[in-house]
Amino acid sequence: MAPAVVKEYVLRTPPGGIKRYDHDALCDLLEIDDRSRVIFEQGVGREAIVRIYPANPLMNMRPIRPDDLLMDADGHIVLGAYYDAEPLKFRLFDPDTGNAQRGAIFGTTGAGKSRLVQAILIACKRSGIVVHLADLKHGQSVPEAKGQVATRVTTQYETILMLRGLVAEAERRMKEYAEMGRSGFVLNRPDPLMYGIIEEANRLLEKNAPFRDEGATLIKELGRTGRSVGVGIIIAAQAGHLDELGGSDTLRAMLKEGEVILLRWSSSMMQQLVGDGLIPRGEALQPILKEVGKVRRIRRFNEPVKRGVEKVNSQGMLYHLSGPRPTSMARTCRVGSIAPCEGHDPLVLDLYGAEAPPGEGLFLMAYVKPKEIKAMAEQPDDPASPEAGAVPEPAEEMTAPASTADRILALLPPEGMTEADLLDALNADGGRAVRRGSLRTTLSTLRAKGLVARPDGSGRAVPVAD
Repeated sequence: MAPAVVKEYVLRTPPGGIKRYDHDALCDLLEIDDRSRVIFEQGVGREAIVRIYPANPLMNMRPIRPDDLLMDADGHIVLGAYYDAEPLKFRLFDPDTGNAQRGAIFGTTGAGKSRLVQAILIACKRSGIVVHLADLKHGQSVPEAKGQVATRVTTQYETILMLRGLVAEAERRMKEYAEMGRSGFVLNRPDPLMYGIIEEANRLLEKNAPFRDEGATLIKELGRTGRSVGVGIIIAAQAGHLDELGGSDTLRAMLKEGEVILLRWSSSMMQQLVGDGLIPRGEALQPILKEVGKVRRIRRFNEPVKRGVEKVNSQGMLYHLSGPRPTSMARTCRVGSIAPCEGHDPLVLDLYGAEAPPGEGLFLMAYVKPKEIKAMAEQPDDPASPEAGAVPEPAEEMTAPASTADRILALLPPEGMTEADLLDALNADGGRAVRRGSLRTTLSTLRAKGLVARPDGSGRAVPVAD
């Protein structure tokens, strides 16, 4: 059997590229009924490429593998592939700048948004990244994430507390790094890379949502300052209109330099993305149809209806707008089972693995007050309902835990302590866990400031008397 032939046409375009693009008209010109077989990509300069495939090249994606979801040395994971088989990479960490990322995933219902979020959550766990997750579809979008992340909340009330905690954590790191003389984030020295991920963020940020203004402010603050101290933020939302995501200014600046993925979209979302500069003017995106390979034909009078025709959904087809090929169509690998499961998807659970998640149980206890934890347990699923009782207190009342330096000074007796005893005392005082390397770094900083004397022959850390 002869191999399938791919036809390729290289086109010369006007200066500045093609300003308007009609995919249906192009397919009609080429006499191709199945629109999904025709791939258009605008290149650099004055060239564009049109490829005609025997079948859509993104039809049969392989299952995602554990090695795809292990962050590489450049901070990338592999989520899928472009139509020409080049890997689709998503960045979780930039080792050159030491920055966490800020990201957004947009897609209409059924476009594959939740499966994509699931893959990112699995990648974070496998890569040692601490995740605090808000699943605002009452926990139904990514149910397998329960027990697989450090924090999982399902209501808007809890999400606001989670976001406040993330901002407080970022502020703690800023202060502590300043004490250490460090200007940026160093992976796992001493703090882990951390993400707040909000699935169905449109529920928190849409007009008339009870915590819209504060939610938008906290997300913007994390996008602006958290990344430089290893605290990132990723939101996933319905592709409706950016004004429904906390106001037109909330996400614009945050997303221009972040990781932005667009699955199947609505026309209003596309207009906003172009208008806000997230898609360069003149760039053309081939539409993502709901059913791949669907051909519309006129049925003649008395012609029998053909049944059983396969309808292939376009779930997972996307554009990585912030990637190196923003106008090239790609698709995620298959995440989990194809058919719905009666309970948790066993394939997804296998990808997560049986290990405890990084940072399990540390986050909410460190930042949320006991009465707020109690209110979380009593809060109804719909925070806007008349039964909703407590509301979060003003954000300024939430304070970050004491820094490691403050805890050391509070624990050291006048006669001093050995390094081993001090480490044990720090990890028993109810604060966040401290590693030996972090302890040594902080002690060095305290000595440089004249707050702790240099160790004598016994190796004891001794505070300097007032």
